[in-house]
Amino acid sequence: MKYISFAIPCYNSEAYMEKAIHSILEGGEDVEIIVVNDGSSDGTQEIAEKYQEQYPTIVKAVKKENGGHGDAVNCGLEHATGKYFKVVDSDDWVDKDALFQILEAVKGFVDADSQVDMVISNYVYEKVGMTHKKVIRYDNVLPQNQIFRWDDIGRFHLDQYILMHSVIYRTEMLRLCQLKLPKHTFYVDNIYVYYPLPHVRTLYYLNVDFYRYFIGREDQSVNEKVMISRIDQQLFVTRSMISMYELRMITSKKLRKYMVNYLAIMMTVSSILCIRSKKKENLQKKKELWDYLKKKDYKTFLKIRYGILGQTMNLPGRPGRKVSSLAYSVARRLIGFN
Repeated sequence: MKYISFAIPCYNSEAYMEKAIHSILEGGEDVEIIVVNDGSSDGTQEIAEKYQEQYPTIVKAVKKENGGHGDAVNCGLEHATGKYFKVVDSDDWVDKDALFQILEAVKGFVDADSQVDMVISNYVYEKVGMTHKKVIRYDNVLPQNQIFRWDDIGRFHLDQYILMHSVIYRTEMLRLCQLKLPKHTFYVDNIYVYYPLPHVRTLYYLNVDFYRYFIGREDQSVNEKVMISRIDQQLFVTRSMISMYELRMITSKKLRKYMVNYLAIMMTVSSILCIRSKKKENLQKKKELWDYLKKKDYKTFLKIRYGILGQTMNLPGRPGRKVSSLAYSVARRLIGFN
């Protein structure tokens, strides 16, 4: 039996993908590693096949036409046979000791026939040039080492939201909720985390520093210049998340509040990128995004627009845009991305 299927989406990843693979191989026969070659033109496929040959019962080398990161995740999910499913980007890796602890917990769920839908753990910003590694943990928000529900959660800080790095899903739950990420689109990891939330009934949190999130490549999708150049994709993802649910229909008040706040962060990031691009057409796109939210979900619009983040992102005129950019710069240093 495979307890966790790890999907590693790869696009021209020959320079760094082996570190990700090696870190997961520590799990032995309890894990499955699905290396998805998303139409690479370098030696990615050869490396994937090398590991498949060396570890035929653990590693699958899957080759597909280029469809983007989200489509590679979809492909990984299609090939997964493990009870749980985890995405590890090809330039990231996982911690060995934490992997063993998570596997032990998952084995307990399976043995007890407990259908825990979401497993959460900490992640670490492995940022180039930083001696102090920022760890995002949830011990002040989530009950530890016990199965719980959304009504049991506390209040998340701005820099503490659940990202792809921190989540492991029950594979069958993802399939039942029919998760399908869009092709040829960056930043769909937000959809991956956001869309399944109302389908998650039970959760489990381990206070271990599991996922190592590498930041430092110039071409990385979270590099600010790259994000601005792909502003239309960021806006598309945010619009998609707005249209997914009528949040007033979410029965758990705590989950509903969490999802509203997540949307607020997405609106903030989208807005500030439009502002920092210094392009008139992008300022118009920012306005259109807020108008879209207002039209689709007026109550959520009011909560976000007149919350702290919404007010900061919508200060009038050039002085207001300067304040918004400054607020973003401060938040960026605090949170640690880009």
